[in-house]
Amino acid sequence: MRGSDEGSGRLFSYVDLEARVRRDHPLRAIREIANTALATLAPDFSELYSKCGRPSVAPERLLRAMLLQAFYSVRSERQLMERLDTDLLFRWFVGLGIDDPVWDATVFSKNRDRLLDGAIAAKFLAAVLAQPRVKRLMSSDHFSVDGTLIEAWASMKSFKPKDGSGNEPPPDAGRNAEVDFKGEKRSNETHASTTDPEARLYRKGAGMEAKLAFLGHALMENRAGLIVNACLTPADGHGERNAALAMIAPLANRPVGITLGADKGYDARVFINELRAMNVRPHVTQNTNGRRSAIDGRTTRHPGYVVSQRIRKRIEEAFGWIKTVAGQRKTKFRGVERVGCSFAFAAAAYNLVRLPRLLAGSS
Repeated sequence: MRGSDEGSGRLFSYVDLEARVRRDHPLRAIREIANTALATLAPDFSELYSKCGRPSVAPERLLRAMLLQAFYSVRSERQLMERLDTDLLFRWFVGLGIDDPVWDATVFSKNRDRLLDGAIAAKFLAAVLAQPRVKRLMSSDHFSVDGTLIEAWASMKSFKPKDGSGNEPPPDAGRNAEVDFKGEKRSNETHASTTDPEARLYRKGAGMEAKLAFLGHALMENRAGLIVNACLTPADGHGERNAALAMIAPLANRPVGITLGADKGYDARVFINELRAMNVRPHVTQNTNGRRSAIDGRTTRHPGYVVSQRIRKRIEEAFGWIKTVAGQRKTKFRGVERVGCSFAFAAAAYNLVRLPRLLAGSS
């Protein structure tokens, strides 16, 4: 018998959102891990809000919505609110009922900025990894480090002389006037961006174009490939090595030495000596391009060096996901602190995506 195509909306619905999400949906395991981490952050959330006044948007719901934005590559807050209004899966994950109103995009952005300014992202990353079932998956002895370029939310036209000199476009040229940079010497010492003064002009390698950017850094443990620390620094030639020392320092200075794998950009004698002083074995790729490497046969002769060199490349998988899926290739924020919080939160989202399969494989 042919079914009817007549649509008659119902006034009431008696189906719970919990029943609308299939039992084997990947977001179920992710939501459980995320909720456990959010529960441990309750004291940190309380410090960010006043004891009186009108209730704000729950920070737990804000963070779950931000996770969805990273998981599904939602490019804007306005589009995220539209998905929350129409998608039952999104409502279930965030914790909204079918009849609950969705926030305005401006309200969501305003409340989210409070979390970014409070450095909640790094604490959330640590809270996810601190769970006992997650800690069992991780290595405490072998790590890898690397850095990646995060393009700033500022155009090259905003990179102007600090003293106010230079050719300014005529007033009637419009909001996007043509600017000729030919023959002009531009550097971070003499120029700065008027849009994001903390962004710096940086070239990743020889023959590549210079961009206004930041440097994102990640520390990965080698057993499961999870990001255990993430930070962001201004773009300069020493940012990667300084960030690596800062991230590995809390894990070092133990009776038993640990290893740190890295590419040849970290092959600097000062950096290698700093690692050895902290009882960290530098499994760094040798850079012999017209120079003498700081890594010699004392390190390369060990089988563990070859293993570290093979596994350290997995950190590029994390950077690929963070920059393409989570949308961190070109940041939407300004300033080292806020861009760094966004980068750390994307690293936590990457861990959450991988954890359900890792936990299932270990059981």
